[in-house]
Amino acid sequence: MLNSSEQTRYARHLSLAEVGMAGQLQLKQARVLVVGAGGLGCPILQYLAAAGVGTVGIVDDDTVALSNLQRQVLYQVADIGQPKAAVAAARLSALNPEICLVPIVQRLNTHNILPLMEDYDWIIDGTDNFPTRYLINDACTLLQKPLVFGAIHRFEGQVAVFHYQGGPSYRCLFPQAPPPEEAPNCAQAGVMGVLPGLVGTLMAAECLKMILGIGQVLSGQLLSIDLLSGQQRSFSIRRNEDNFQRQALEADYAAVCGLAPALPDGVQISPTQLQAQLEAGVRLQLVDVREAFEWDICHLAGSIHLPLGQLPSRHPSLDPQLPTVLICHHGIRSMQALQYLRQQGDFRQLLNLTGGIEAWASQIDHSMPRY
Repeated sequence: MLNSSEQTRYARHLSLAEVGMAGQLQLKQARVLVVGAGGLGCPILQYLAAAGVGTVGIVDDDTVALSNLQRQVLYQVADIGQPKAAVAAARLSALNPEICLVPIVQRLNTHNILPLMEDYDWIIDGTDNFPTRYLINDACTLLQKPLVFGAIHRFEGQVAVFHYQGGPSYRCLFPQAPPPEEAPNCAQAGVMGVLPGLVGTLMAAECLKMILGIGQVLSGQLLSIDLLSGQQRSFSIRRNEDNFQRQALEADYAAVCGLAPALPDGVQISPTQLQAQLEAGVRLQLVDVREAFEWDICHLAGSIHLPLGQLPSRHPSLDPQLPTVLICHHGIRSMQALQYLRQQGDFRQLLNLTGGIEAWASQIDHSMPRY
């Protein structure tokens, strides 16, 4: 039963005929796994915790960065550099000490996702990349777990529920991932700070509706939100039986989504390898293909700024005789740049910095701003 403090805390829920004492006890017994404690994860976590969801798992291996604070309002300047999952759990525990918050400072992969998800009844995907989205969806297919999905891009957002009472899956909506160049993340494309707040709140609402068994769940429906026009539209999603025959997870979701480096051996250079080369005095040509605003945030000393879109007109200014290291945020745009320069046929050696400037900041230069 609810103790006296809980009865006072949830008084407005108890006043709702659709919730009441029975519903609040259902929330208290619910176990929800939230993957991603970023822009979408922050409002999701805040409202689940405030509503009294009994156990909330928080999966995120990232740390708080200054550029997060424009939209990830759960964090503060003092949290910069700290693990998001741990900070979120501590802050939410202060909001509601009656619930159990489980920080999981890990990146989901094919080895850990099934054991992690087995302990939870409801899954919420607050991630921002296609490999993890397909991984989460396929794990929900295998475990038959309901999945709340959300996505944001610039001024537009999407919300849907998958694997709910025989409803469609994420693959019924997106059978295949778009090419990397057509799927920029928030850092590349930008996002209005309030957008993840709206979309994340709707995602939390869908989860609460399923737990309580009330209302019309967005199963078989994709809700689209446009901030600039103020309009919302709903699209139907049909269940495709072929998407539910899965017996195991894919071996490599980055490859499935077209994000694995489709390059010969010897063209990837890790941050530690690059650091060793620089410290040894090896003469390298570092070419940063990010946009100007990204360059202004941080860049490697001595690197050349040449945005990807300017590569066709400006690449003749590069020295083809020097070993050239291509750099971007996560190593995807730089891979595209490498492939383009290889087609020109006149470069002595081309290398792609694995994980990009983000990996360099994480592994080598911890003082470098992250975004």
